[in-house]
Amino acid sequence: MRVGIMGAGGRMGRMFVRAFAGTEGAVVVGGTERDGAMAGQDLGTLAGLPPLGVALTTDPASVFAVSDVVVDFTVPAATVAHARLAAQAQVPMVIGTTGLSEADRAAIADAARSVPIVQAANTSLGVTLLSALVEQVARTLGPEFDIEIVEMHHRRKVDAPSGTALALGEAAARGRAVDLAARSVRSRDGHTGARVAGDIGFATLRGGDVVGEHTVIFAGEAERIELVHKATDRAVFAHGAVRAAAWVRTQAPGLYGMRDVLGLG
Repeated sequence: MRVGIMGAGGRMGRMFVRAFAGTEGAVVVGGTERDGAMAGQDLGTLAGLPPLGVALTTDPASVFAVSDVVVDFTVPAATVAHARLAAQAQVPMVIGTTGLSEADRAAIADAARSVPIVQAANTSLGVTLLSALVEQVARTLGPEFDIEIVEMHHRRKVDAPSGTALALGEAAARGRAVDLAARSVRSRDGHTGARVAGDIGFATLRGGDVVGEHTVIFAGEAERIELVHKATDRAVFAHGAVRAAAWVRTQAPGLYGMRDVLGLG
């Protein structure tokens, strides 16, 4: 499996280089970084490994030309451009970029008509299972249970709520058969009045070096259910991406999620 990594010079990108370089049957064949000052550096050396003999480039097309699958955890504008390249080159992708707009998602979905793409706000296997549980609990419990989603990340995270929190909200909304956009509450301040039954609330915390913590609360009368996931190492995202990359190569064109990768539908 020849793997190309977008944003290979960044913190997550270097982690992906290490993960794929250490995976039997996989070889890192290319990587990009928008910072031209890093161009030409060996991907292995950048990732703290022995040299891989593969130089970092600023040309995404050249990476798609030699890859069987490309992994992209960069920024929305770059990811959309890369998805279009994937469709042109007929190279499957794994996308973990967060902060995507509706227009960005539409562009990725359009590319997925030509090539298989796994797009997930969080590639952690544990978060994927959490999402499935949230949907099941939301479907089982009635609207008398209020749903609140609390997430915390490190101080450098730029989008809020996190993509994972929003994905968990979507799972809860599917379970309740409601539109998240119409029922979500992103902030509360001042005299807000009583909580509206059926709303799905979000609370965002930022600080320190927290990798990622998500809690979905189902609060009823006299009882409360809390489903929690805590990531203590970003390597969990790389492990999931490796699994997704191996899976997506054998799929027909289409837009998939991590639940598909794990056979959860």
